[in-house]
Amino acid sequence: MTEKSENVEKVEKVEKSEETEKTVKHTTVPMVKAEGVHKSFGHVEVLKGIDLEVKTGEVFCLIGPSGSGKSTFLRCINHLEKINAGRLYVDGELVGYRQKGDKLYELKDSEVALKRRDIGMVFQRFNLFPHMTALENVIEAPIQVKGTSRAQARERAMQLLERVGLADKAGNYPSQLSGGQQQRVAIARALAMDPKLMLFDEPTSALDPELVGDVLDVMRDLAESGMTMIVVTHEMGFAREVGDSLVFMDGGVVVESGNPRDVLTDPQHERTQAFLSKVL
Repeated sequence: MTEKSENVEKVEKVEKSEETEKTVKHTTVPMVKAEGVHKSFGHVEVLKGIDLEVKTGEVFCLIGPSGSGKSTFLRCINHLEKINAGRLYVDGELVGYRQKGDKLYELKDSEVALKRRDIGMVFQRFNLFPHMTALENVIEAPIQVKGTSRAQARERAMQLLERVGLADKAGNYPSQLSGGQQQRVAIARALAMDPKLMLFDEPTSALDPELVGDVLDVMRDLAESGMTMIVVTHEMGFAREVGDSLVFMDGGVVVESGNPRDVLTDPQHERTQAFLSKVL
């Protein structure tokens, strides 16, 4: 082998090892990381030092009684609420702040809006625009926020409505759709922004029991596609079947965490045991 070819081979090996290192580094960065997160509303402390990590590509389920802080935690991740103490990261970047040296600077509203584009959120009550059709609800944000052309947005929206089983309802207004259909449109709307993280805040709790299955099927499909999802839910069957990690919250703290099947089958903490005895 000539000296030139040896040098080329060395360079190629270095480049490959650097690429591998970058890939490993990226995949080891958690999608969400909370360090001592506190949140208060007036004198009421809702989150009391939350520490947790959500890996990229996993389905992370949050369970617990009403008022335990689950929904507030989701809203903090999506920049809808500002934390009072601690650190919260999404894909390695601070939520709500920019760090320069040892100092933190609050993000401007325009910067927050830019960050929020990467996070899709599906609420309990759908929050669809009542004066817009299903299709118009899905194309609104890509056109207004991302500057996508109407033709491109429409094509993508129809693909998403097809994915959630509602292509034939594209021209229907929310009032002409069942609760389950509205929630599936809301999921399609969130996906239209191509988020790297999806947040679900009790997406089935406002639905009649017979409509829950279709929404959970869409969420299963998302999980199988590798979407990182944080799901606040009372659907223990879904958490057991689809979840990769599960956290039980109560009183603003993480009480117990682990593999969903382990926690749901053999909870270790008495508070978890008491809660699950009422819902399982």
